[in-house]
This record gives sequence, C-alpha cells and structure tokens, in this order.
Amino acid sequence: MDQSKPLRIPPVVSDRTSKVNSDSPPSRRSFLKSSSAALAIPFFVSPSALGLAGHVAASDRITIGAIGTGGKGRHNIEQFLKEKDCQVIAVGDVDQNHMKVGKEMTDQHNGNSDCRTYADFREMATAADIDAICVSTPDHWHAITTIAALRGGKDVYCEKPLANSVAESMAMRDVANQKGRIIQCGSHERSNNRARFGCELVRSGRFGKIHTVEINLPCDDPHHLEAKKLTNIPPVEEVPAGFDYDAWLGHTATVPYIPRRVHFWWRFNLAYGGGEMTDRGAHIIDLAQLGLGMDDSGPVHYQAKGAKAEGSLYDAYWEYDFVNTYANGVKMIGKSEGPRGLKFIGEDGWLMMHIHGANLESSHPELLDEAKNERQNRVKLGRSPGHHRDFVDSVKSRKQPFATAEIGHRTATICHLNNIAIKLGRDLKWDPVKEVVIDDAQANALLAPTMRAPWSLTIGT
Repeated sequence: MDQSKPLRIPPVVSDRTSKVNSDSPPSRRSFLKSSSAALAIPFFVSPSALGLAGHVAASDRITIGAIGTGGKGRHNIEQFLKEKDCQVIAVGDVDQNHMKVGKEMTDQHNGNSDCRTYADFREMATAADIDAICVSTPDHWHAITTIAALRGGKDVYCEKPLANSVAESMAMRDVANQKGRIIQCGSHERSNNRARFGCELVRSGRFGKIHTVEINLPCDDPHHLEAKKLTNIPPVEEVPAGFDYDAWLGHTATVPYIPRRVHFWWRFNLAYGGGEMTDRGAHIIDLAQLGLGMDDSGPVHYQAKGAKAEGSLYDAYWEYDFVNTYANGVKMIGKSEGPRGLKFIGEDGWLMMHIHGANLESSHPELLDEAKNERQNRVKLGRSPGHHRDFVDSVKSRKQPFATAEIGHRTATICHLNNIAIKLGRDLKWDPVKEVVIDDAQANALLAPTMRAPWSLTIGT
C-alpha cells in the first residue's frame, strides 16, 4: 500500500461578502471579446456565435466541464443543457463506460461530436476554455476535484454533501474565498420556493419562538432495504475493462474490487460517503439551518447514538437518534423514522416540511396560503430560478448563489459530527467559530481523512 499523507488545510479566510471578486485569469468570454476585436482579416461567424436566430452569443455562454458522469452526473448535465446560455464541452470519469454515455448525450444535444473527454480531472481543471466545472463524483472525491478546479480559475457546482469530512469542506470553502470563485453546493431543496416560503414563515415568527426542530431520516427506501440485505463481504472480482479502480479509490485505502463497493452503493461505506446521514441528511438538515437562520454557524453540543450491520461490507449507520443543541438553546432532534422531512416546533404552533418536494403541513393551515401570507412575512429569503440556473446566474453576475460554500460546509459539518459522535459513543462540544471539537483530540483527529499518496488537497498550488 502507498504511504499515507496527512491532510493540509489552507488558512481560513473570513471574507464572506455577497459579491465575489476574482483574481483569476480572464475568462473565456473576455478572451473571445478581446481576441475577436484584434483580428484584422475578415472571417466567417455563425449565427449561433453572434446570438442570432434565438441563439445565445458565444461570448455570453458559460462553458462547463463535468467531472463524474454516473447517474447524478448525467442528471446534472441534463439540467445545464436546458440552459440556452450554457454549453457542456467536456466530460470526465474514471469509468470509460460512464464517460462514453456522458459524451454521447452531450454531443446529441449539441448536434456535433465536439465534447472532449478527460480521464484525468486535473487536465480539465486547467483547461483555458472552460468557465465552470460540475462535480458529481462519489463524496470522497468532492474536495480534491473541486479545489483543483478552483485553483484552475473555475467556478464549481459540487454535489452535496459538500465533502466527506469536515476538514475537506472547510478547505473547499477557504480556497473558494481565497481565489474569489463561486461554489454552488448541490443542496437543491434549498432552491425549492415552497421550502423558502416555509422557512420565511418560521423566521418571521409566525409559529412563535422556535424551540425544537425534528429531523426524520428513515432508511426504508428500496435501495436501503437492498443494502441492508448484504450482511457479509462479497467475493472479490476482476475489475471490469475500462474502469480505473485505483483512481476511483483515490486517496482512500487500497482494498479489493467488489462491485457492490462502487457505483451508487459507495454511499453506505464511510470511506466514501456518510450513509443516509449525509445523503438525504444534507438536504433536510440544510433546510433546518435555513429556517433557523444559522447558515454561517451550527449546533454547539452533539449527542448521538446509532447502529450498523456488523460484518457487512457497509459500515454506515442505519439507525440513529441524535440531539444537536444550538447556543441559543434550540434543539435539533433526529431519528431514523419517517415521514422524511423536518418539523419546526414553536411556542405558537408547528410547520412540517416533507422531503422531497417541500409539501407543507401546519398547526395553522391558513398560513400555508402563500399568496395571502407572503407579504406579511417579516423575513424575505427570495425565490430561486432553479438550482442550476441560480449557479449560472452567479457565475455571470459574481453574486453568491443560494447554496454557497459556507452553507454547504456548515450543513456537512453537522452531518459528519453526528457520525463522529456515534462512532466515539460520547457527546461532542463544538466551537462553530474556531471549528474544533472542544477538549477532544480523538474527535478532532476524525475531522480529516488520512490521504493515500499521491493525493492531497494541495493540487494546483
């Protein structure tokens, strides 16, 4: 096995203004404008390049590269292809079969065969003609790929949870701030306008002072039940042709290839994902943070217990109970039971928000009529044009999107600290300003993974 290398965390940058200032090289759009102006000879320009006949001019398009073209990666590509001012021009994956599908769907949409393919994400991260990168890899690859893209001058749409550890998501946030780049975390429930309205009701005091938020994270979907059936470690198999398994493992330990370890199923192994706690938890807890107005902070006390299947390939927790307490006394109480969603409970009533879809229920149903009640809300959270559209708009305007690096990092932190508290079997006291576990060296050591060489977060420095 290769020698491991400890994680190096860039220094924290406190500048979190709403406007992003970039110190990176000129974008493809500015390059196109300046280079075309310098041409001294006639040349043919297509109607689409000029923005004629319903097309968006090339100088106003955002060019996107996609790292990870599995199921979620293809979904994200589809969403960006719907935007007329977006052009997906490159795809990359360690599985040649996935990458082929990603290229084919992109070429079919573009009506050509120009979509480039990359086996190494580092080459895409430094490509001069790419404005932004969409990261849809397994969670353990989020940080390294995103940081390489940020240092390559790219804005990044990164799937949730922002990273597979507290230290990694912290580093992603800090590098984005240092480089003046934008990150949109893929917590798309935050862009559900019904959810935003519900959080406005809560923050406007329509249910009185909130004292409790109940989090329901059941593990009863068909894929959960299928994973729970695996009570052993399956036999080792040959790595399929076209799949760079060592690259897929990345910074994690070298282990034998087992099909149920990789595509899709990786989320139930703590080396690559965090189980349901970071899967749907990254959506539901994220909305709790929004409704409580705690996007730049989090709970200070973590109590959690859970259970996993002993002897299974999967070591994620299937059952859990947790109580996370904020400095103001509000308690976030979670359990592995349904219905999936969250419930804000205040002195004067409650609001239940279902996930997915943000269907609302309340002790005061009359408040759920948005047309009648929106104007009376003291707090206005704005409305989203759609999560992917919001990212594109932010890339163009340089204003922060709805799910910033800071927001994604704080939500991921809560999820990971609950898993750490379960693993250690004891309470954790968290300092959300210094971002350390108080008086617990063992817990702090679990905030960051040990990375197998040659991988580290220093790529591009």
